[in-house]
Amino acid sequence: MTAGGATPPAVQLCGITKRFGAVVANDGVDLVVERGEVHALLGENGAGKTTLMRILYGLTRPDAGQIVIDGRPVAIHSPKDAIAAGIGMVTQHFALVKPMTVAENVILGATGGVRVKLDAAARKVAEAAERFGIRADPYARVADLSVGEQQRVEILKALYRNCRVLILDEPTAVLVPQEVEALFAALRRLRDDGIAIVFISHKLYEVREISTRVTVLRRGAVVGTRRIADADDRELASLMVGRPTLAVRRTESGSAGEVVLRVDGLSVGSRGGLEALRNVSFAVRRGEILGVAGVSGNGQTELVDVLCGMLRPAAGRIEVDGVDVTGSSPAEVVAAGVGRIPEDRHAAVVSDLTVAQNLALEHLDGFRRALQLDDRRLRRHAEELISRFTIKAGPDDAARTLSGGNLQKLVLARVLSREPKVIVVSQPTRGLDVAATEYVHGELLAQRERGAGVLLVSEDLDELLALADRLVVLYEGRIVGEMPAAEADPERLGLLMAGLAEGVAA
Repeated sequence: MTAGGATPPAVQLCGITKRFGAVVANDGVDLVVERGEVHALLGENGAGKTTLMRILYGLTRPDAGQIVIDGRPVAIHSPKDAIAAGIGMVTQHFALVKPMTVAENVILGATGGVRVKLDAAARKVAEAAERFGIRADPYARVADLSVGEQQRVEILKALYRNCRVLILDEPTAVLVPQEVEALFAALRRLRDDGIAIVFISHKLYEVREISTRVTVLRRGAVVGTRRIADADDRELASLMVGRPTLAVRRTESGSAGEVVLRVDGLSVGSRGGLEALRNVSFAVRRGEILGVAGVSGNGQTELVDVLCGMLRPAAGRIEVDGVDVTGSSPAEVVAAGVGRIPEDRHAAVVSDLTVAQNLALEHLDGFRRALQLDDRRLRRHAEELISRFTIKAGPDDAARTLSGGNLQKLVLARVLSREPKVIVVSQPTRGLDVAATEYVHGELLAQRERGAGVLLVSEDLDELLALADRLVVLYEGRIVGEMPAAEADPERLGLLMAGLAEGVAA
């Protein structure tokens, strides 16, 4: 209890500072998290959110500042210290032993000795699961669980150790809508039981749905804390990026033009006993965005690779503007009018080459004079694209020095400046902050308005619903659903993505 008799906050971070060389990751951060609240942390990539929570969980040592738990200063030098103080953390990369059962994972490291009676442990885990309202079969093997179920095991593991403060770092990033709903239901029960929850997310609508208060970090410092009931989405976004944000205004699709990409009966060879793609057929028209939804690992990567000439199909046909490009090389596919924006932007550039060289990478022959590159033409070309696509870099900077957002702008500039007929884009905003995401979305919509056909592969359902005109759903290498985006129901999409519903024709 405090001097006035009030219950102290669950967590107080006072003046937390952390430097990595010349970079200040946390700059005198103060944060208060009350018992029985979901407190959201918002901020762009590099704003210091994860570093701050790693300090609270003992994974990183602060240079200055104090941690106060339940009104008492504590020294946290390791996760063991954090767990002893009642703090648990669930990251995006689960620390579960997949061949073991749920019960074995939950009690791992929490037992007093090396010999464990598994039936007794399973009963205790089942009791804990019921008490906290988290569905979990203690005898199930973790390897057989969905991503959402594994996440619940991680949460249960933290609660089993008497966690009173639960940190969740981007917990919905790999979940389908039904799993997000189940997670939020569990979090509300924990909140009502007095657990303090720190929720890191870049999705404003999720923050609004689940949190009580929100704190925004920018460049390592707190720039505002708001009660969610009083918060405005535009204000929060502006706090995150330090300027007013421009909402991407999506114009409704008129009548799309003729088919510019046609895929018929496409199959890609065996992968672990299953075909990566099985008899996939669809068409993309000029002036439309076709979104491809699906949980990671259901054939999306193979689809992009085969369309761009990186992988040969076992069967089927691919046409670009009426020209058969089935089995063509990447260079031939580019020449046919296909632009490829891959999911790994780092693999799409040569890190040791300059920005100017990377911007011309797919058509270097156009910059040759005799047997040598024309450096003057390369520079003029780079300066033009740097200005047009607002890339924060110079022509002579090495690509490896660019931030993720500027690296994605470089890839966009290289592809879109050639005005391809078809754009195949995969996970275009993965890992990007709000401002960079806003920019990429605007560029894709501009290409649609220009008349290009865009195939957008994304695991972010909100991104697909915001940008696409039509949607198809991939599950285990085949299309299991197709519908206009305007008529898409997130719940039904989630069922299709999980293989639990029949397809719907557009």
